[in-house]
Amino acid sequence: MYEKTYPKKRFQITLDFLNKHVAKEAAILDLGVENPLSKIMKADGYKVQNTTGEDLDENQEVLKNAHYDVMTAFEIFEHLLNPYTVLKNCKAKKIVISVPLRLWFSSAYKSKTDVWDRHYHEFEDWQLDWLLEKCGYKITDRKKWAHGVNKLGIRPILRKFTPRYYMVVAEKI
Repeated sequence: MYEKTYPKKRFQITLDFLNKHVAKEAAILDLGVENPLSKIMKADGYKVQNTTGEDLDENQEVLKNAHYDVMTAFEIFEHLLNPYTVLKNCKAKKIVISVPLRLWFSSAYKSKTDVWDRHYHEFEDWQLDWLLEKCGYKITDRKKWAHGVNKLGIRPILRKFTPRYYMVVAEKI
């Protein structure tokens, strides 16, 4: 199902979490353009509509106008300047979000070649929890996991056991 270049572990953990919490018949609005994970979700039987690359900090029309039961945002919120506005404009009763966690031993990610591939936020778990609560959501399940890299050095060793990703499912209250 996965190509060798895809982050298989992260995608499998995400798909398992989604299968645990979201019915296959639910209409999903996945923030971000179609990508390998959204293709895997579709292949697994989910009805997924992706956003089309609009700047969600500036334009939330898709959140207001699309038909969806669940909103997913897998590694999207760290790129937004204002995820609060996105959450406040979301119509879904249920959301599933994953973010990279802030690592104490590494600075925030910033691509040297792609101006859009940068992290404005790298959350601590309590920060995402607080954001969701402030926007009227109650977290019903959460998961953290480490994702090591196959390199030598102190930071690669720390990445093998330091949680790097945080995923939640939350319902509007």
